[in-house]
Amino acid sequence: MNITEKYINPFTDFGFKKLFGTEPNINFSYESSLKYYRDLKNVIDTAEDEGERKGVEKTINKVAIEMLREGEAVSKIAKYTGLTEVEIETLKNSL
Repeated sequence: MNITEKYINPFTDFGFKKLFGTEPNINFSYESSLKYYRDLKNVIDTAEDEGERKGVEKTINKVAIEMLREGEAVSKIAKYTGLTEVEIETLKNSL
């Protein structure tokens, strides 16, 4: 047996189809890659939303802590930050 007979030549029509598939397989690859792209996009979007939410929480907590240091009333801090009085008391205890 000749060594060239053992391996598929990708430059022939038969070899190309054997390696990369036929038309139905190409469509399947496209659909799979589109699904992969959409999954990745959803993961990134979710991570961005979560990061934004955490950033807003962190900013609100910083504002509440500054107001506590200035001696503002807990009810006033709750009004302006949207935090509950229990959350503000927790922040106050962590100072």
